[in-house]
Amino acid sequence: MSRGDKSAYTDKQKRKAEHIEDSYENRGVSEKEAERRAWATVNKQDGGGKKDGSGRH
Repeated sequence: MSRGDKSAYTDKQKRKAEHIEDSYENRGVSEKEAERRAWATVNKQDGGGKKDGSGRH
């Protein structure tokens, strides 16, 4: 997977990142920085891309 490719993420993870990004932008963070922080947050919370559905959070 190349850098910046979000295809390995679930729809739920993508929605979460979008919501986080909007939050940062509302606080005055630039669009590019807000996106970077949002995906960093999703990665930290979920451990990266798709999970196997084994009930891990």
